[in-house]
Amino acid sequence: MNAQGQLQASMVKQIVINSHPDQLPEVEQFIELIRSELEFKDDVFGNVMVAVTEAVNNSIHHGNSMEQAKRVFISCEMVSSFRIVVSVKDEGKGFDPEALPDPTAPENLENPGGRGVFLMRHLSDSIEFDEGGRLVRMFFNI
Repeated sequence: MNAQGQLQASMVKQIVINSHPDQLPEVEQFIELIRSELEFKDDVFGNVMVAVTEAVNNSIHHGNSMEQAKRVFISCEMVSSFRIVVSVKDEGKGFDPEALPDPTAPENLENPGGRGVFLMRHLSDSIEFDEGGRLVRMFFNI
């Protein structure tokens, strides 16, 4: 951080939470802190908030199977003066993001699952999955 407490390019902020849904408010506070430091627009803030909470929720429920001994790692890095990357990593078995069914296909419209990754893809400016699906990096132009 610089003297004013703001993120600079290549600086990182991170938190680690246990795998329980009651930890989501802590993640929301983390995102709000980043927003206040970087002062990005409301629409970008909304995209970051929804995409990151979806990723964390997926890590808690699907990745770590709500095993509270397992953790979720969330970090935000300023990669340029106008771009951040938010990474979410779990300690689960991973998954193949390309094997997920399209939630907008007519046969899947009634299925309540499968929308999180779809939302993350559409709300971020770009997205990467790594470590067998245990790590997602979402890039946002702020």
